[in-house]
Amino acid sequence: MKKSVTRIRHHRGFSLIEILVVMVIIGILVSLVAPSVLNRVDDARLQKVESDFKAIESALSIYHLDNFTYPSTDQGLQALVSQPDGQPEARNWKKGGYLKEMPVDPWGRDYLYLSPGEGGRDFDLYTLGADGVSGGDDQNADMFSGENPNQ
Repeated sequence: MKKSVTRIRHHRGFSLIEILVVMVIIGILVSLVAPSVLNRVDDARLQKVESDFKAIESALSIYHLDNFTYPSTDQGLQALVSQPDGQPEARNWKKGGYLKEMPVDPWGRDYLYLSPGEGGRDFDLYTLGADGVSGGDDQNADMFSGENPNQ
C-alpha cells in the first residue's frame, strides 16, 4: 500500500515593491482621468446657472405681464414664490406664485436681483460664483443673465 504524500504549499503575498508599482500605476491613471471628470462637474454647474436664469427670467416676464412692473429690489425674487408686500403693489399676483420654490445657485446661495438693473435694463439677475465674492475667474467668476453690467 502506497502512502500518499501531501505536499505543503507555501502561499506567498505581494511584496512591497509589487504593491508600490500598482499604487504608482493607479496614481498615474487618476491623474489622467480626474481633470476630465472634474471639468464635467464644473460644466454641469454652469449649465445649472443658465437653466435657473431662464426659469427665473420667464417667471419675471409673467409677473411683469400680470402686474405691469417687475418686483423691486426690496421685494426681491421671493415675490415670484409668495405675494410681496410694499411698492410696487402686486395687484394681479397669480395665486400659487410664479415658481414653486426659488432655486439656489450650484454653490447653495440665493441668486441676486436688482430692479431696475444697471445700464437701463429692467433688472439684473446674477450669482457671485463659487467663492461668493464679487469678481474672480473660472468657477469664481460672477455670472449674469443677459449681459454682464461690469463689462
